[in-house]
Amino acid sequence: MVRKKGSLILCGAFLFVAWNALLLLYLWGRPPVGRHGEGGGAEPGGKEEWGAGRARAGGVNLAGEVIRLAEEVEVELETQKKLLKQIESHRSLWAKRKDLGKRESDGPMAEQKQEDAKMTPEAPPPPKDTSDKEEGTVATKAKLSPATVPTEVKDIKQEDGAKELTVQNNELDVTSTSPQTVIPILVIACDRVTVKRSLDRLLQYRPSAELYPIIVSQDCGHAETARVIGSYGVQVTHIRQPDLSDIRVRPEHRKFQGYYKISRHYRWALNQVFNTFSHSTVVIVEDDLEVAPDFFEYFRALYPVLRSDPSLWCVSAWNDNGRDALVDPGGAELLYRTDFFPGLGWMLLKEMWDELEPKWPSAFWDDWMRQPEQRRNRSCIRPEVSRTITFGRKGVSLGQFFDQYLRYIKLNTEFVPFTKQDLSYLVKEKYDERFIKEVYDAPLVKMEDLQQGGSLRGTGPYRVQYSSRDSFKVLARNLGVMDDLKSGVPRTGYRGTVSFLSRGRRVFLAPPEGWTRYDVSWS
Repeated sequence: MVRKKGSLILCGAFLFVAWNALLLLYLWGRPPVGRHGEGGGAEPGGKEEWGAGRARAGGVNLAGEVIRLAEEVEVELETQKKLLKQIESHRSLWAKRKDLGKRESDGPMAEQKQEDAKMTPEAPPPPKDTSDKEEGTVATKAKLSPATVPTEVKDIKQEDGAKELTVQNNELDVTSTSPQTVIPILVIACDRVTVKRSLDRLLQYRPSAELYPIIVSQDCGHAETARVIGSYGVQVTHIRQPDLSDIRVRPEHRKFQGYYKISRHYRWALNQVFNTFSHSTVVIVEDDLEVAPDFFEYFRALYPVLRSDPSLWCVSAWNDNGRDALVDPGGAELLYRTDFFPGLGWMLLKEMWDELEPKWPSAFWDDWMRQPEQRRNRSCIRPEVSRTITFGRKGVSLGQFFDQYLRYIKLNTEFVPFTKQDLSYLVKEKYDERFIKEVYDAPLVKMEDLQQGGSLRGTGPYRVQYSSRDSFKVLARNLGVMDDLKSGVPRTGYRGTVSFLSRGRRVFLAPPEGWTRYDVSWS
């Protein structure tokens, strides 16, 4: 294919030279094109005036004819110059594809990747943005309007290596996983130099730089953290939140200044991903998260599920009750729906951001996401075993929950090929029918039975029932799961039910049968 395209380039160059030779011969030998009202040879009735003009051809007229001819040649040459530039740009693109094909031929998946390359339409890159970079603004900008950028390819200029990213614009098939879907990873960073740990794991497990571009958005202006991020060069795209000023808040909220800045940063960074970089989805992680080996596989498999089911609004890598003793060690492939927004490594669609952005809060964005006005009875997908863990005790929350819960969260170490599994069971209609049956067919037991375990046989499932906010909190504390509620929703809860393992038995901490809605007063 590359040899054939090289022949086409040589043929195009030969035609270019021949065309210009013929053009010069034609222009020298043809009569001048007259202007309207002056009897040009191309105008009706212009013969006599043309003959008279030839008879009068003298020094002045000849000089004018030479100037006119030169101008026409210049116009034609400029046109041909543009055509030559297009040929050159195609040749550059083909050369890149040739190098890529050569690299792929060394790998075990060469044949499959070559087939994918054949199916990808080729197009010349759009004009590059050569405007000067401004201090404290986006390090990578795409200033072309959507009307001027080809839909197949968008070039984005990066700092720290001036790498050109070619991002395929994709329309996802909502019923299957598309191998060409670009899923960017947005790392929210501030002043932690330990962002290196997070980036190292992301780069270690990332299967493709083209399909999973990493965008690190930094707030705070911390120079040492910026140097750490910059040390990765073209492996990541480093952007900086430009507004580092304090935010005017109520006097009683001065101690929460950090939460206001985080919310401002999230809004700015997500606008960059969706509006500047023009991505259709994003996976958001923070600079204190470490990811599992199948982190990318997990989100790629669940993207079409999220896209196809309107009752879902996010996919999360996090299990709030994911401590070692509370999860099934052999259930790394288990996935669930949850009404509680988990965060801590989560996927968001552009359409959802378009809904949320106009009303984005000034602070405490994660709890805001858990309010019924935002959730609107939609759910998220979460795993049995977390695909992220947090190592950042230091932060604006001053280690809240870290020592008691977060430091014990189990990180998955087994690679699960989710893209090869049928995940349609997660769609609401199928999931609810099975879930309700499983929960309320489970034998109802007392908390003491689970703790003593003498009269219980097998691994369950068993059901423990709560009927009020206080009874839920008492049972949750005694069973070792998180007891806080946000807008009435318990962590990991679905239809009011929290699923976990207790002493090796599956347990459902559930409301009475016939549950219909959450009570926001339970917060």
